[in-house]
Amino acid sequence: MEVGIVTVGDELLVGDTVNGNAAWLGQQLHERGADPRRITVVGDSIGAIADAVDRHRDAFDAVIATGGLGPTHDDRTMAAIAALFDRPLEPHPDAIAYLEAERGYSNEELAADTVALPAGARHLPNSEGVAPGAVVETVYVLPGVPAEMKAMFEAVAGEFGGTRPVIEVVRVPGHESELLDVIEGVRERFDVQVGSYPGEVVRIKLTGTEDSEVAAAADWVREHADVEK
Repeated sequence: MEVGIVTVGDELLVGDTVNGNAAWLGQQLHERGADPRRITVVGDSIGAIADAVDRHRDAFDAVIATGGLGPTHDDRTMAAIAALFDRPLEPHPDAIAYLEAERGYSNEELAADTVALPAGARHLPNSEGVAPGAVVETVYVLPGVPAEMKAMFEAVAGEFGGTRPVIEVVRVPGHESELLDVIEGVRERFDVQVGSYPGEVVRIKLTGTEDSEVAAAADWVREHADVEK
C-alpha cells in the first residue's frame, strides 16, 4: 500500500515548528508494512492544500493530510478537501454527537466550523481535542496537534498495511566512506535493502522480509566491518 503524506501549516514552511508529524507518520506506516512514498509540506492556502492532496491522490493508494483543522482563520484544510471533491461543508451529526456525549460540549458551545466536514465524509473522533478528522474516499484528514494526530491515526492504523518489514541496524565505528565495499557487498549477497547513516558511528540499516536473511546480512556486515557480534 503506497501512501502520500501532506502536512499543512505556514509555521512548518518558515521553521517555527519542526515537522515531527511527518516523521512519525512515515515511521508508523513503514512499521505496518505500508510504503510512504512522498511527503509534501504546504502553507495555509486552500488552493495549495487541494492541489497537493490531489497530486498524492492520483499517485498513491491513500493520502494522509495533517494540520489546519479547527474554526480559526488559518484552519483551511477541511475547506480544501471539500473543494477538491466538490462537496459542501456541513455540520456532521456524528461529530456533534461525539463532542456532546464524550467530551461534554453542547451544540450551542461549538463554533459551526468546528464540526463542519465535507458532505458524506466519515467522521474521525478526536479523543485528545475538539476538531474532528474525516475520511473522504482515500484521503484521511487528521489534526496537526501531535497528540491529537497520533491518537486519531492509531484509531485508523489498521486500514494501512502490507508486509511488515524485518529490520536490523548494525552500528559501525568509523566513516561512511570507509564502508563502501561492505555496503556494496551486502547488497550483492543478500536480499535486503541497505541504508547507511553517518554520525558518531555509521548506522547500517538492513531491511527485508525474512528474519533469517536479514540476520545473515547483519552478521556478514559485522564480520566484514570488524564489528564485534
